[in-house]
Amino acid sequence: MPLTNPIAKTELILGNSNKRFSGVTSTMLQVLSRQWSLLPVAVLGDHFLPKQATAISFLSLAKYGRSPLTDGRFRIFHARRNNEMIQALILKTLFRVKIKIVFTSTAQRHHTGFTRWLIKQMDGIISTCDAAAGYLEGPADIIIPHGIDTNIYYPSHNKDESWAKLGLPGKYGIGIFGRVREQKGLDRLIDAALPLLKKYPDFTIVITGQVQNKDQAYFDEQLKKVKQAGLQQQVVYLGELPFAQIPALVRSMSIVTALSRNEGFGLTVLEAMASGVAVLTSDAGAWPEVVRNGIDGHTVSSNNNQVLSDTLAKMLESPETLHTMGAQGRQRIEQHYTIEREAESLVNYFKTLNQ
Repeated sequence: MPLTNPIAKTELILGNSNKRFSGVTSTMLQVLSRQWSLLPVAVLGDHFLPKQATAISFLSLAKYGRSPLTDGRFRIFHARRNNEMIQALILKTLFRVKIKIVFTSTAQRHHTGFTRWLIKQMDGIISTCDAAAGYLEGPADIIIPHGIDTNIYYPSHNKDESWAKLGLPGKYGIGIFGRVREQKGLDRLIDAALPLLKKYPDFTIVITGQVQNKDQAYFDEQLKKVKQAGLQQQVVYLGELPFAQIPALVRSMSIVTALSRNEGFGLTVLEAMASGVAVLTSDAGAWPEVVRNGIDGHTVSSNNNQVLSDTLAKMLESPETLHTMGAQGRQRIEQHYTIEREAESLVNYFKTLNQ
């Protein structure tokens, strides 16, 4: 009895090379949840996949991918990391797998010579924002921003009740989410907020995220500042929380800050806006392209701490304005940054590669 080809009808292969959960993994999984309703998808690697997803091994793809689809089209391999580009190139050149390789570039930094070489081998290049595209040697074929699942991230029906359920001090939360490290700018928030918190005792800073050993000294330094200011009751660290708890926590905030010194795209801001929360961001990542200054929140220069402090003070003065900003941010996401929009844009672009 002949062996069944596990990818006979599969049109899209997604890279999933990192066994440690990351923002790239989160992006892939969220888009996957919509893409599999648009075309047959398989994922190279089974970690973090939901049960209904189709996983395939490298060796299976090398064996069964040598034949194109029944109508002669090549499968698309979508890579989001360097090692996924390498995997795809090995499959294509050494194993003669019939694929066209697409790479999504989100990094806002100059690529190494090796990465530039890898990118040149791709059949298609996507970038997620104009800022990231500007770091490519040549133009991106298309700009497709990331999207958010608005069924997971949505506004609270009653912000006061949502906050009260957390059992935290004060009435309003200033959240900062993600791994705690210098690049993410926790120190910028602490330095800007400490002179303001005594004046605005109803606001509490809420910090979540993993602190790795190499970042412990940095984190301890921030806590020392808080202690010296006598504001331990207004700065709370909740640790690294399960993903399932994050959406409810986000929608309970009145402000979500994202003050990274550098960023690829930065989903935290989209998650907050989708949750009806005003945002305060640096000018890293795609945030200047996403956030409408004074409407959904504020974006400030990564290098100007005084402007950051002044902007935060302005936001703390009016919780009513924060509520209005959050509502407008939700509309912005619904109109331009949904996961459905991202998935459809990707699939439509993939189809052009076989024309």
